[in-house]
Amino acid sequence: MLATIHSGALLGIDAHAVQVEVNSGEHGDPKVFIVGLPDSAVKESVDRVRSALSNTGFKAPETRTTINLAPGDIRKEGPMYDLPIALGMLVATRQMGDEKLAGVLDQYLIAGELSLSGGVRPVRGGLALAMLARQTGKRGVILPRESADEAALVEDVEVIPVRSLDEAVRMLEGELALQALDPKKSPFCQPPDEAHAIDFSEVKGQHTVRRAVEIAVAGGHNLLLVGPPGSGKSMIAKRIPTIMPEPTLDEFLEILAVQSAAGVSLKDENRCFARPFRSPHHTISDVGLIGGGTNPGPGEISLAHHGVLFLDELPEFKRSTLEVLRQPLEDGDVTISRSAGKVTLPAAMMLVAAMNPCQQALSGWN
Repeated sequence: MLATIHSGALLGIDAHAVQVEVNSGEHGDPKVFIVGLPDSAVKESVDRVRSALSNTGFKAPETRTTINLAPGDIRKEGPMYDLPIALGMLVATRQMGDEKLAGVLDQYLIAGELSLSGGVRPVRGGLALAMLARQTGKRGVILPRESADEAALVEDVEVIPVRSLDEAVRMLEGELALQALDPKKSPFCQPPDEAHAIDFSEVKGQHTVRRAVEIAVAGGHNLLLVGPPGSGKSMIAKRIPTIMPEPTLDEFLEILAVQSAAGVSLKDENRCFARPFRSPHHTISDVGLIGGGTNPGPGEISLAHHGVLFLDELPEFKRSTLEVLRQPLEDGDVTISRSAGKVTLPAAMMLVAAMNPCQQALSGWN
């Protein structure tokens, strides 16, 4: 029997529609074959899915089974197809579902990594999948709870969180209600912990520097801080995002889209409509700064989108690393071309750099 589950593939920070087609009952060796340009993590999903099905009380297919990730010209990577593959196997082997189930599955995009026990782990790109669901007219998305929190911010899309394969099956079969998350209860909308919050008001004295920072923020200018060690350059830079205007919903979704694609938003580094602050070490590579890789992904300048990119000890950075900042600073985005494809990533950030003066100037200050 053929079953089709809708999912997506992450390219850059955008999601593209993917159909997970599972066909069971074929003649031949009782093996599972995955086609459609899968990477190693996708191929390994067969073993994870088998164990998850067994530990949840279901049976893995006992006949030859072919899984096609369509379209076949887009590279599929990561463990996000575990959950749709498992659901497709259950439908294809008639262990779940009826005539109504096909209509329900057609309304949702599904993604999630499975543990061997059948639990569901978070995946990158939950926000991008929710935006794809809205663009394609789907009713909503079914995601792991951690990934669903960020996706809930997308308007007009139902975001259904699941914690296990069993819970997903029971929801789809109607045993449990499909309860969408309330965007207002998303942790991304909750105020930060005041005990760990920082604020620009903590900068005491330094009236000239404070005035320069305020002017730079108001005008959207880049900033270079020069001063002896211990004068407060890094402290001031870390607090610059707190005097920047609060991002609009669209800007915050752009920020989260980049961080979700990189898996950063899952670590609670950016909450409550805060602007990002990124401070890479001076040993960072060109790819680490602007993005790239076999399957192009965001770098530090994209992770600082609508926020602050802080380069401490500026003279210690390699010249080639600093040169690649020219075009993104002028255009507000960066285009990365690789054999796997070409993606354009946003990079509209405020560049703040800090450096110590030369020894002659330092001796003069002393």
